[in-house]
Amino acid sequence: MSLTPVQVALHSHFATDLAELSVPWRGEPAPDPRLVVLNENLADDLGLDPDWLRSPDGVGLLTGTRVPDGATPVAQAYAGHQFGGFSPRLGDGRALLLGELADADGRLRDLHLKGSGRTPFARGGDGLAALGPMLREHAISEAMHALGIPTTRSLAVVATGRTVQRETPLPGAVLARVASSHLRVGSFQYAATIGDLDLMRRLVDHAIDRHHPAAADSELPALALFDAVVSAQASLVAQWMLVGFIHGVMNTDNMTISGETIDYGPCAFMDAYDPTTVFSSIDHAGRYAFANQPVAAEWNLARLAESLLPLIDESQDRAVELAVASLGAFRPQYGDAWAAGMRTKLGLPPGLSDDVAGGLVTDLLALLQRSRVDHTTAFRALRPAAAGDAEPLRRLFLDLAEVDGWLARWRPVGPDAERMALANPVYIPRNHLVEEALAAATAGDLGPLQRLLEAVSAPYDERPGLELYAAPAPDDFVDYQTFCGT
Repeated sequence: MSLTPVQVALHSHFATDLAELSVPWRGEPAPDPRLVVLNENLADDLGLDPDWLRSPDGVGLLTGTRVPDGATPVAQAYAGHQFGGFSPRLGDGRALLLGELADADGRLRDLHLKGSGRTPFARGGDGLAALGPMLREHAISEAMHALGIPTTRSLAVVATGRTVQRETPLPGAVLARVASSHLRVGSFQYAATIGDLDLMRRLVDHAIDRHHPAAADSELPALALFDAVVSAQASLVAQWMLVGFIHGVMNTDNMTISGETIDYGPCAFMDAYDPTTVFSSIDHAGRYAFANQPVAAEWNLARLAESLLPLIDESQDRAVELAVASLGAFRPQYGDAWAAGMRTKLGLPPGLSDDVAGGLVTDLLALLQRSRVDHTTAFRALRPAAAGDAEPLRRLFLDLAEVDGWLARWRPVGPDAERMALANPVYIPRNHLVEEALAAATAGDLGPLQRLLEAVSAPYDERPGLELYAAPAPDDFVDYQTFCGT
């Protein structure tokens, strides 16, 4: 069905260039669609009129039931290692790529749906999504964007009027998601698994053109692409670690080639600092615990390298040698990004030696862990401590002698309080507040969600009246678990 009165220019580059990685499909009709939240700023960036998106045609686009003439919505095919076990054929079981939009800067952005109905990749699932998990992705992805962390973004959440059966009946919804692309490590694994070298070449070219164009000028474009993805992921995961973000399901089908965070299922922000923290209800062995995220990312990148070997060099031995050398850059790049971020969080001056800086960082984290101090609150309390008021920090700890000893080493280096204010957020999407907001929204009250979004949209700016959103979780908020929503 054509869209009126505004025609949306949706390109179909992925569907055309990589037809073997997609199946043309349409979203299931929604019995009673209702727009719940709309990201007006993002809509403007994409050249979409927010008022039009609220119209029946606009809501039809956001549910995949009304698409522009000439558009080719597709379910994407990909493989993936899920908690270490390989599945050769995963794909979008409940999602559709509607196409690509050009944003205000002329960059192509994917418009993608989640919860739009069963596809040929559904593998027995119902293809649907519940309102709560889709609002969760909306809130946390927008918080990540405001923190300056590369991420997919939510354009809108539409309630479908359909009941979704999980452990209990829940209201259904569709999320409209925007990304630089939805190319994943799993996309390359799929091409490698079916043994289509021509497809792999076109996939490499597509990824280079879309995300890492400098790689096209290399003598070994596939290796240069891999180098670029290694760098992007090293930077991304370091940024997660610096704010205490735990992805929860770092499977290879959830690692993007662009270096954007994707799939906000069982994710959460750490409360009390503990490197072993796991929130995902299905991560029983702690594979994707907070401290394991850099290791998991490196493991995923190794799987990407394996897929690219035939295009790196005709000699497998030489290809492996080159890939291993490139993968070896991940740890130092991640380490440098994390250490630089920690220096900024502690306000350390540029000329301070690595030994002194490293000791201050390591010892502070050990103090946080021993006293189970809230991660975000502790780092924010460093700013007044740098200016002479250490009480907000001291009252967080059980052993005052230990923290006073650390302060006696830190304050003489001259920490920069203003730099720290730009690196340590006041507001993150606190887990207990997220759960309260989602429960209220599911019951029809969007107020708590809107107030949460207001707070996290400017995470570094302390504002009166928002003290609730800066406070740690209450003492009785324990044993928190998150779920993937399927």
